[in-house]
This record gives sequence, structure tokens and C-alpha cells, in this order.
Amino acid sequence: MQKVNFFNSIHVKVVLIYILLILIAIQVIGLYFARELEREMVDNFQSSIKDRVGLVEFNVLEEIMRTRDEDDPTIAQSLDDVLEGLNSEDIIEMRIIDSNYRILASSENESIVGQRSADDLVRDAIMAGTPFQEIFVDEAEGDRVWVYAQPYSNQEGVAGAIYVSADIEGEVYDTMSEINQILAVATAVALLITAVLGVLIAQTISRPIADMRKQALTMAKGNFSRKVKIYSDDEIGQLAKAFNNLTNRLQESQQSTESERRKLASVLSNMTDGVLSTDRRGRINLINNTALMLLNVPRETVLGRPVTEVLSLDDEYSFEDLIHMKEALNLDFSTAEKNAVLRTSFSVIQKETGFVNGLIAVLHDNTEQERIDMERREFVANVSHELRTPLTTMRSYLEALAEGAWEDKDIAPMFLNVTQTETERMIRLVNDLLQLSKMDAAESELNKEVVEFNRFFNRIIDRFEMSKSQKVSFKRNLPNQPYFVEIDTDKMTQVIDNIISNALKYSPEGGIVRFDVTIQNEDLIVRIADQGMGIPKENVERIFERFYRVDRARSRAMGGTGLGLAIAKEMIKFHGGNIWAESREGKGTSIFFTLPLETDDGGEWE
Repeated sequence: MQKVNFFNSIHVKVVLIYILLILIAIQVIGLYFARELEREMVDNFQSSIKDRVGLVEFNVLEEIMRTRDEDDPTIAQSLDDVLEGLNSEDIIEMRIIDSNYRILASSENESIVGQRSADDLVRDAIMAGTPFQEIFVDEAEGDRVWVYAQPYSNQEGVAGAIYVSADIEGEVYDTMSEINQILAVATAVALLITAVLGVLIAQTISRPIADMRKQALTMAKGNFSRKVKIYSDDEIGQLAKAFNNLTNRLQESQQSTESERRKLASVLSNMTDGVLSTDRRGRINLINNTALMLLNVPRETVLGRPVTEVLSLDDEYSFEDLIHMKEALNLDFSTAEKNAVLRTSFSVIQKETGFVNGLIAVLHDNTEQERIDMERREFVANVSHELRTPLTTMRSYLEALAEGAWEDKDIAPMFLNVTQTETERMIRLVNDLLQLSKMDAAESELNKEVVEFNRFFNRIIDRFEMSKSQKVSFKRNLPNQPYFVEIDTDKMTQVIDNIISNALKYSPEGGIVRFDVTIQNEDLIVRIADQGMGIPKENVERIFERFYRVDRARSRAMGGTGLGLAIAKEMIKFHGGNIWAESREGKGTSIFFTLPLETDDGGEWE
């Protein structure tokens, strides 16, 4: 988180706001106080001068109306005495003027006595019979001067006016300047004290907020153990308590979320099905390992790509189509090395408002199921075909017999012989199917006994050698040392009979059937090889499948059911061995199978 600039911090803001509020309050109070004080002082100053002017007016009228003797002073001298007695420092000049605007006396300038007064204020006062006053600035001194003109009257009317100019600058405004200076100093001291108090008060607010900020930074890193210190029980203290409570709740929620996340990760990683999810734009933001394995792609190349592109659906479907997809899709990801069919189901992630927030796709590996279904269909078709062929033959011959062929002594036995042969063929097919069914259901039991394999194998070969035609010859390569195996002799005889029968069927005239027995590690390896037509390389591994024939027409002509090698494979597996084939087309085929050796001979085998 970015560090807060000093001037943007709440600490500075609180102090500045506090100082500004105090400054505004002091300024408002100071202005009001100064204005009212100035007004009061001016009023007092003017009232004081007016009172003295009133006293001068009384004395002036008395002197003018008094009867004078020869020994008495003149009116001018008497008026000078009156003005001299009332003169003070605050009065600059006082004049007595008659109704003709002639100056009768002056307290400061006797040279103007007898001259006419040119002052407009005096003229207005005498003409109107009412006092006039004004304040002007002395251009020479630059001080403010208050001028007052008050008329005086006798029985005949306005007799003149008393003119006064007073130093209001020194008496009022200089005092106000001193008072303002005192207020300014007091304001500065008050602001200093306010700043100190503001800092202290701001700390009480900013300290818990700073602690909560630190706690928020710590919580952002995933640490919920730290708690905010509670300094008071006010609103900020309640906020700190709520913040600590929020921390506890977030810690519990984070632990619960982490637990659920681990559970989800464990579920996703251990699911046999692949799971991937997208954002609201259809781009993959989550995929488990199973899905990566099924799609055969690395995680880095999948995240952030459109789901339609990853699932190879962009040519047929859009993301909106997948959102409305109700049925599962079978996706074929088969390669030359292996088959892969994925059954994909889609589920929409929606908010309560119905807004689509993404899509979940579940990938199920349906390859084995598809293979089983295909084999089942092929198996049913093969069984149906194998049963239909002899049944059709039997029906044809039975119909011929029913139509009168039974009366022909030459044809009837041949028809009955064919019918019997086809019946035995169906019985062998059904018996082989029942045997395979039992082995598939693990219901087949082995009656095992320990035998010396060379003797056992030689007896089976001898039986075929005595009954075979002279078109092929047998060549044995068996060890002289006896080797013992634990087998079910009946079932193992059936296995070897099936393999030798196939070798004889497909061997050309004059060919050789070879029988080899070797030892490798703790296994006995048996090889039965012919010099027949061989099997194409791509079909070698399929000869152990049920009903599989490389050359179907020739196999049926030779009377096989197509189940011999399939039964042999299951029997060998029951004995703990393995069976496989090697073949070269036109050179012949070799069938190999292994059996575990017994270290204990179990006695002589007869």
C-alpha cells in the first residue's frame, strides 16, 4: 500500500482544521469587538467634545448678551478667555463664528479673528440651525481629524456657530491600533496553544487510525494474529473494537476458505474425471491434472485460452452454444498411438441474478466404455453369424429331408451326417462361450497338480503325431533336465491342443511344426511354431481376441470357432503365465506361453 503523504495525512488535516476554526472564531470575535469598541470610543470622544462645546456655547451667549462698562474687557478678550479655559490636548482648534460667518475668536490662530469663515460645515450649521460633523484626513500629518460645527442662538435666532476640530486619531484610532496589536499577539499565542492542543487531539484520532492502517496492511499479507490497540471508549474506540472483531471474522473465514480450497484442490487432483472451469468470457481459469492428462496438454498453454479452442469445438460451437448445451458431447482425441474418447458434460456457473459467471466442463474418459461397447456389438454380431451359418445349413438339409430326400438311401445319410456335424459345431461353440463366460466371471476352478512338463508335453505331441496326416512333420527341442510346473492338466491340455490344432491347420504340405521348451529366470517358456501363411504385423496382437480371424473364409472352412486362442489366453492367465505370438507374413507363426516353475518336484509324475 502506498505511503500517505505528510500533507495529506489526517493528522495534519485535523490540526489545520482545528487551527482554522480557532483562527476564524478569533477573527470574527476580534473584528466584532474592535468594531464595537471603535464605535463606542468614537461615540465617547464625540460626546465629550460635544459636552464641552455646550459649555462654550453657554459662556459665549453669556458674554455676548452681557452689558459692558468701560473697564470691562472686550467681547473678543472675553471669548478668548472662554476658549482658553476649555482648551485641552484632544482639541486642535476651537472657533467662535457669528451669523455673518465672521470669526470672533480662535483658540489657536488669532490672526484669523475678524475674517470670514470659508468652511462649508460652518455655513451649513448656521443656515440649517443644526449641528454638522465629519471626519477627514489631514494631508500634512496624515492623521484623521474630527470636525464639528454647532450653531448657537439668542432670542432673535441663530447667532452664530462654534467650530471644533479634534484629534480623533490620537485619542481613538491610535488606541485602537494598540488594542489591535494586543489582539494580534493574543491571537498568535492562542493559535500556538491551539496548534499544540490540536496535535495532541489529532494524535488521539490518528494513532488508532494509523494502527488500523497497519493492521489492514498486515491482514493484506495474510496475518490475522495482530490486534488494534484500543485507546478509548469513544467512537474511534468502538471502531477499533469492530475492526478487531472483523479481523477475527476474517481469520475464521480465511481459515474456512483455505480449508475448503484444500478440500477442493484435493478433490480435483484425485478425481478420475477431468474438470476445467472458465470465466464469463469462456477462457479457462482452472484445470485439474486429470484433464491435462486426458487432453495431453501442458497447463501453461491451456490457462487463458478459449474453452472451445482447447476442446477443439470452435468449428462447430461457440461459447454461448456450450452455455445452453443440455446433452453431453463425445469428443474424439484419438491419435495414432492410442484411442481417446472423452464424454464431456457442461454446467453453467450463474449468480442469483441469473448472470452467467462462467462454465464448468467435466471430462470423462469414455475410451474403455466405447471399446467395450464396440467389442460387445462385434461379439454379438460374431456369435449371431457363427450360429446362423450352421443353422442355415441344417435348415436347408432338414427341409430337403422333409421334402422326401430321406427316402433316398444314398442322399439321406449324407444329409444327416452334415446336420450332425453342424450340430456338433454349434455345441462346441456354445461350450466354448460358456467356458469363457465362467472364466470372465472367475467361476472357473483349477484342479492343479505338480507335473513334470516335458513328459506331459511329449504325450500331447505324441497323440497329435500319431493322428496327423503325413503332410507335416514334428520337430522337438525339449531339454533333458526335468522341470516341474503346477497346472490343471485337463485345461492345459485344452490350451496346447488348440495351439497345435491351429498350427496343423495352417501348415502347408511338407511343412514343419516345431516344439521348443526353454527356461528363463523362474519361468518355463513353451514355443509352438508352424511354417504357414503367417499373420500381418498389424493383426498379430488381435489373434487372441474372441472370434477374430485373419482369414475368415478359410478359418470357417476349416471348422474353427474363433475362440480357441481366446480360451488359451484366459487359461494361461489363470495359471499365472503369459501368452503371445510372433509372426512373419508368408514365413509362419510362433505361439509362446510361459508357466511358473515349481522348485519342489512334488514327487514323480506318471
